[in-house]
Amino acid sequence: MVKTNNENREWYLFDANKKVVGRLATQIADLLRGKNKPNFMPNIDQGDYVVVINADKVILTGNKEDQKRYYKHTGYIGNLKIKTVAEIRESDPEYILKHAVTGMLPDNKLRDGFLSRFKIYAGSKHPHQNIKFVNQE
Repeated sequence: MVKTNNENREWYLFDANKKVVGRLATQIADLLRGKNKPNFMPNIDQGDYVVVINADKVILTGNKEDQKRYYKHTGYIGNLKIKTVAEIRESDPEYILKHAVTGMLPDNKLRDGFLSRFKIYAGSKHPHQNIKFVNQE
């Protein structure tokens, strides 16, 4: 059995400025799960830390900027909340990328651990300045 600890976890920094949401989300989801490691096992959390800056500047391809809708139901009858991409960008700009990454992770007990290592910031400033990142994209 492989033991997981934080000693062999790397830190990755992504600049989301003018990057396509889906393509960036797949790279992030693979790093969070640890699929880039040679000893990857789907039932063990061996993923890395991922920090994303400028998440408010991601782009959506095609007509998704006008046509895509985000749905949320409160649980009460008739309380379906629908928001457009423009409304989401205004209120919570990190949500677009976080929603895409969450959808690409498996829906099991490991998902919370994956998302706890996912740090996302709307601007270019982040509190992880003193950490040595593997890549600076």
